Amino acid sequence: MELTAIYHRPESEYAYLYKEGQLHIRIRTKKNDVQQVILHYGDPFIFIEDKYEAKKEMTKATSDALFDYWQVTVSVDFARIQYLFELLDKEGQGVYYGDKGCVEHTQENLDAEGNGFKLPYIHEIDGCQVPDWVSKTVWYQIFPERFANGNPNLTPYGARKWDAGIAPNRDDFFGGDLQGIIDHLDYLKDLGITGLYLCPIFEATTNHKYDTTDYFEIDRHFGDKEVFRNLVDEAHKRDIKIMLDAVFNHIGYQSAQWQDVLKNGEKSAYKDWFHIQEFPITEDKLKKARELPYHTFAFASYMPKLNTANPEVKEFLLSVATYWIENFDIDAWRLDVANEIDHQFWRDFRKAVLAKKPDLYILGEIWHTSQPWLKGDEFHAVMNYPLSESIKDYFLRQTKKTEQFISEINSQSMYYKQQISEVMFNLLDSHDTERILTTAKGNIQHVKAALAFLYLQKGAPCIYYGTELALKGGPDPDCRRVMPWERVSEDNDMLNFMKKLIKIRKEISSIIQYGINKLEEVKPDILSLKWSYEGKEVQAIFNQSKENFVLDRDSVDLASHCQVKEGQQIILPDGFVVYISE
Repeated sequence: MELTAIYHRPESEYAYLYKEGQLHIRIRTKKNDVQQVILHYGDPFIFIEDKYEAKKEMTKATSDALFDYWQVTVSVDFARIQYLFELLDKEGQGVYYGDKGCVEHTQENLDAEGNGFKLPYIHEIDGCQVPDWVSKTVWYQIFPERFANGNPNLTPYGARKWDAGIAPNRDDFFGGDLQGIIDHLDYLKDLGITGLYLCPIFEATTNHKYDTTDYFEIDRHFGDKEVFRNLVDEAHKRDIKIMLDAVFNHIGYQSAQWQDVLKNGEKSAYKDWFHIQEFPITEDKLKKARELPYHTFAFASYMPKLNTANPEVKEFLLSVATYWIENFDIDAWRLDVANEIDHQFWRDFRKAVLAKKPDLYILGEIWHTSQPWLKGDEFHAVMNYPLSESIKDYFLRQTKKTEQFISEINSQSMYYKQQISEVMFNLLDSHDTERILTTAKGNIQHVKAALAFLYLQKGAPCIYYGTELALKGGPDPDCRRVMPWERVSEDNDMLNFMKKLIKIRKEISSIIQYGINKLEEVKPDILSLKWSYEGKEVQAIFNQSKENFVLDRDSVDLASHCQVKEGQQIILPDGFVVYISE
C-alpha cells in the first residue's frame, strides 16, 4: 500500500457538513491500490468509555490518473464526531489512518483516542450554505451593448450598423440597451432561461463598461433606473433571476475619485483609495504600461486599482452592493477579477449582501481552482473555467485523449464540497473568450456535443448570448458581435437543439445535482456518462471515435448525428445520445 498517497484533511472539502445533519467524509488513495476503506466513527465523549460506536464502508466515488477518491455520508447525534479510516489492500493487509498519520492495523491503534480525526463541534453557521434556487437555474449571459437595441434615442453617435457579420473593433458602439433586453424576455423564457447574467450596466466610458465612473447610475446609453427596475420586474414575472456584474477591483479613469487624485495629487481626499507608488501622476508617466506609477487591472492605465482594504473604499463599495439589492431586488452579484481583491473584503461583502437578501447568489470570477474563496465565508461559487477548458480541449479542439479527459473531469468533481459543486457556474464561452463555434472551427456538431456534456454536469449551466443562433467570433473584442436576431425562426436547427437540451436539463436537474455519476470509456473513444438517483437514471453516449457505434435502443430523449435502424441507435462519429430511464 502506497502510504504517501493517502490524504485527508478535516474541515475542508474532505470532511464537511452537507445539509440536514449529513456529513460527507472523503479520503484519497493511490489509484487501484486500496481494495476497501471503512470509516470507524462516533461521539468523542462516548469513545472514552465505549470506543467507536459505528463503522461504515466507504464508496469509491471517482478516480483520476493518479488517485482514487472515497466518500461516505454519516449522521451524528450530538453535532460532533471522532473518526478513523481503516484501509485494506487486495491482499487483506491493512492500516489505520487518522490524526497521527498511518499506524499499524491493530486493535490497540483502533482503540487509541489520539489516533482519530475530530470535528469537535459542527456549527451550522460554519457550514457552506448555498441558495437553493441556483442549482435549478439555467443562465444566459448578455453583453448589453450587443444584445438588442430597444430605444434608438439612446444609441451613441457614430454607432455601427447592427450586423453580426461585422467584427467589432475595441472602441465600437452598436446601440444595445436595457429596453432591448426587456423586449426579448419572452424569447428568453421560450428558450428555457431562468437566470440572466448582465455584464456591467453602470455609467462608464467604454462599450464594455468595466471602467465604472458612477456605480449608482445606469449608463446613459443603456437607459435609466426606471428602465432597469422594469427589467427586473418583468424578468421576475417570468421567473427569471437577474445577476449584475460588480467591478470592485478597479474604477474608471474618468471617475470623480480618480480625477480628484489627478487634479490634487497627494492632497486629494482619495489618494489612499488607490495603490499609488509615485506622485505626481502625469501624462508622460503613462506611456509605458509596465512603469505606471500606480497599480491597475493588468496594465490598463484607464482602470486604476482600488485599495479595498481602505475602510472608506470598503464602506463605499458595500453601499453600492446593498443599494442595488435594496432598491431593485437583484438576485445575484458576479464579482469581476475576484481573486485580486483581499479576502477580508469579500468576507465583509458576503455579510453585507446576505443581510439584505439571504438567498442572494455570490459568484466570483476566478479562472483557476478556488478553494480559498469557497470555504463558506466568501463566495457561493466561481465561474468554472477549468471545466470549460477540459470540455473545449476534448470536444472542440480535439487535442485531448478520452482517458485524460475522464481523469480531469473526475478530479474536478472532488475540488469542492458537494453543495458548492451544485451551484458552480458552468460555461463554455463568455465576453472574455472566443466563441465556441470559432473554437470548433465552425463544426456545429462538435459544439452540440460540448454543450450537451456541459448541461449534464453538476452546477448551473450558462449559455453566452447568440450561441443558440450559431454566432461566431474570435477573441475579445470579436466575441462581442451583435445578436443575429434575423436568424430566429421555428426551423433554426441550433435554436431548436438548445430548447430541447435546456428542457431535458430541467427535467433531470435533481438526478444530476444529487446523484452518483460514472464517467467511463466503454470502447475506444466512446464516452459514457451515467447519473443515478432515487431509482432514476440518465445516460449519455458520446461517439468520439472514427467508427459508428450501435446502441441497442430505439428511442432516446436527445440525439444528434444519429440514425435509427432496426430498433437500434446508430451513433455516427461525433454524434451522441441522451436518454432517461426509470
